[in-house]
Amino acid sequence: MIFGYDKTHAEGERTNLLTKKDIRCESDTLTHLYTLIVNSDNTYEVQIDQKKVEGGKLAEDWDFLVPAEIKDPKESKPADWVDEKKIPDPEQKKPEGYDDIPKQIPDKEAEKPDDWDDEDDGEWEPPMVDNPEFKGEWKPTMIDNADYKGEWVHPMVANPDFKDDKDMYKVCDPCDTVGFELWQVKAGTIFDDIVVTDSADEAKASGDKVMEKAKKEKEMHDAEEKKQQEKAEKERKEAESKKAEEDEKQAAQDDKEDDEDDDVDDEEEEEEAAAKPVKDEL
Repeated sequence: MIFGYDKTHAEGERTNLLTKKDIRCESDTLTHLYTLIVNSDNTYEVQIDQKKVEGGKLAEDWDFLVPAEIKDPKESKPADWVDEKKIPDPEQKKPEGYDDIPKQIPDKEAEKPDDWDDEDDGEWEPPMVDNPEFKGEWKPTMIDNADYKGEWVHPMVANPDFKDDKDMYKVCDPCDTVGFELWQVKAGTIFDDIVVTDSADEAKASGDKVMEKAKKEKEMHDAEEKKQQEKAEKERKEAESKKAEEDEKQAAQDDKEDDEDDDVDDEEEEEEAAAKPVKDEL
């Protein structure tokens, strides 16, 4: 939300002021009513569908005024100020030979291929593998700094350029224009029923009309959504029923083929038995 800061209430070049808060709009496809109320005590309120979603003081949420306090230009951090919370342990020393440990070493398990020819292929060297003894760059353990004084805070003093503005709410006088700066990746947003007024009752009456239309729109939307859900559910059940029927038919077909295979096997066994010669018994 941006105020186009009027020249009559700002020194120098006119500046657009962006709110410091993240006021989120609705993200569905329905109609919504957005309301900004600027009060004469320099407070404001943001409503969506006639419900408050944000509010506060104009001076705190927009840079209408220069800061009331600034860093004291006469003060600076002392040269001997210690702001390092941790320091390397001075008693810890790098182990002797630590830097001599290589990162990789020849693979002891590698063997020279039988078909390796030193004359043609050159001298064979085993592949390199990570050295389990290598521990990376040596760093001493960090310990608490006994001289640590904490983070230095710059002293603040009254800003000589600060000037309060009791008429801050009159940022535009008269307020008769509304602009939209849009950042969106999907087209189709429509703005309508825009009302600029200094009467809360007039704004409420106008908003009630919008909300009545929005209510009917939502009822139609919900009814259509319910219809689509019921249709999808019906199609899902029909698909499941059809699949179950097809599975049942396939199972019956499989059983039939299994029975036929069993009958063929029985017939073959009977034929084999009949073809075997019968030994005479004495």
